[in-house]
Amino acid sequence: MGIRLIKIAGVYFVIAILMGMYMSMSHQFQLRGVHTHLNLVGWVSMALAGILYHLFPAAAESRLAKIHFWLHNLALPVMMLGVAFLSYGRTEFAGIIPIGAIPLIIGLILFVVNLFRNVK
Repeated sequence: MGIRLIKIAGVYFVIAILMGMYMSMSHQFQLRGVHTHLNLVGWVSMALAGILYHLFPAAAESRLAKIHFWLHNLALPVMMLGVAFLSYGRTEFAGIIPIGAIPLIIGLILFVVNLFRNVK
């Protein structure tokens, strides 16, 4: 589980860096919120979770780890799509954000619960 999260975190890192490079070259910064969230919630949070799961195999092998993994990876792109639409003024798509944000938050809470239960 830890290695899977670290690898996917690397993918989010590349996407965020390319997005940042595009924004700086084009001088169009509407997607800075997406760029920031991909870096923090995609790259940093997933990489740290992956490292912790690698260091504490009992946490990585739990059912909570699997649920966290899938909620995080399915919800983050949905939330980012909503933030991207909103960044371009498409307020009619704002409802997409909580569809992604709520499962993402649940996944992160389950990650913390998993830490308390299985990291010793």
